[in-house]
Amino acid sequence: MSLSELFTFGNGGWSYLLLNALMTTLWLSISGMCLGVLFGICGALSALSSIGVLRFVTQVYTTVMRGVPDLLVVYLFYFGSSSALTAIAHFFGAQGFVGAPEFTIGVFALAIVAGAYLTEVFRGAVQAIDKGEIEAALAFGMRLPQRIRRIVLPLAIRHALSGMSNVWQMVLKETALMSVIGLVELMRQSQIAGGSTHKYFTFYLTAALLYFAISWISGRCFAFAEKCSMRSINFGSGQ
Repeated sequence: MSLSELFTFGNGGWSYLLLNALMTTLWLSISGMCLGVLFGICGALSALSSIGVLRFVTQVYTTVMRGVPDLLVVYLFYFGSSSALTAIAHFFGAQGFVGAPEFTIGVFALAIVAGAYLTEVFRGAVQAIDKGEIEAALAFGMRLPQRIRRIVLPLAIRHALSGMSNVWQMVLKETALMSVIGLVELMRQSQIAGGSTHKYFTFYLTAALLYFAISWISGRCFAFAEKCSMRSINFGSGQ
């Protein structure tokens, strides 16, 4: 088959299936990143807390999640959840194996790993805020919610953007791991197409180009966001 026949949207072409798989990859990445941000915020608040137990639990969480292979985390989530669902089903009289929903497991696996990295990103971003900014807010009589909304969050986001960009790139690439639990994302669909047509190199190269395109576009978006966040600093310094 020629390239035009392989990538047509008509009968025998793979473009429609690849496009669907690409959308699955994007939704998986975005969902995992958004949930990971929530985990990261909670983790950062715990890490900066004055309560020793919370700091210890957060340290264990970040250390374990950053030290365990991501593929193993996916397996643990999928087979652990499936075993629990199967046990519950057997309790109610059902038979056989009950698999956990692949997309949901993929999102949580990505989020739990991303959250460990984002915890450190957000913690470092908050600690990078000049204490003079907080002292100035206290001098103006700002209450805690006002200080968080007007001072801490804008400055922390400015410091965290570069780290968030790196974590996003990691999450995007880790979606390829979800093929091992049967989720048909971009990597899995490329593998299926290659096996059906014996054009493995063509479809893997196509997947690589699509991953690169998403990575490059999102990288430009984060760079633009960083530039906008630094605008007040550059303006104040006369640049």
